[in-house]
Amino acid sequence: MSNNEEDLRISFEFFPPKTEVGREKLATVREQLAIFEPEFYSVTYGAGGTTRDTTKNIVLESIQQGQATAPHLSFGGDDEATIKQLLSDYKEAGVNRIVALRGDMPSGMGGASQLVYANELVSFIRENFGQHFHLEVAAYPEIHPESKGYKSDIEYLKGKFDAGANSAITQYFYNPDAYFYFIDQCQAAGIEQDIVPGIMPIINYQNLARFSANCGAEIPRWMARRLEDFGDDSESIKAFGIDLVTDLCEMLLDNGAPGLHFYTMNQTQPTAQILTNLLAAEPE
Repeated sequence: MSNNEEDLRISFEFFPPKTEVGREKLATVREQLAIFEPEFYSVTYGAGGTTRDTTKNIVLESIQQGQATAPHLSFGGDDEATIKQLLSDYKEAGVNRIVALRGDMPSGMGGASQLVYANELVSFIRENFGQHFHLEVAAYPEIHPESKGYKSDIEYLKGKFDAGANSAITQYFYNPDAYFYFIDQCQAAGIEQDIVPGIMPIINYQNLARFSANCGAEIPRWMARRLEDFGDDSESIKAFGIDLVTDLCEMLLDNGAPGLHFYTMNQTQPTAQILTNLLAAEPE
């Protein structure tokens, strides 16, 4: 890897568990992944703010344990006063980073509330809290599934940066060329901020395929066919996934990616193994 370990930005994403057992497991996972000295953890936010309280509880618990943690945030069905109070609570608790998203409305809400786009949320945070928060936004190397086109998607990302975002985290991908081309096009559009690749370890192929179909992330055909060959052999799937994602991370870092953001799915493995492999490949 071309990045020095000290310069490498690593972050881990979690989702808020629904049960006490899940909360206890996540606490263990956070502790186990802390050995990699991440720049921050992030905690997702359910559609329309449906996990607002559980997200907040996980974030505050993590902050109290001395772990820098960034809550995901979107307006969803909430009004400005509710979001402003939540941000005030986060600021008071010592949170200094927010992942600002458009988010999605939960099923059943329909047109009950208008979606607030991420650039509007970024502007709202800057207007009310100045530069207190480092603001992360989302980027889509393979283009957002609702986008009108490649160029318009990049223009929308630029709008989020123009509104005051500091850096971006991408949707996961398995084709590094998609990321490198995307970065070239962003730079041509005048985007100079860091765009950190999102990394999805492969734990369960069926779940990954289903999730990818919904979010617009492409699984290359050769990769899908190889994973299908393994059938129900979960250990072989994980081993193949660790090797493949390790190689992907090495290629990204060797070609200038500013860091890695891991979608952990609240699991220690295989994220820990991928990072162990990367650090083992560091030159002496």
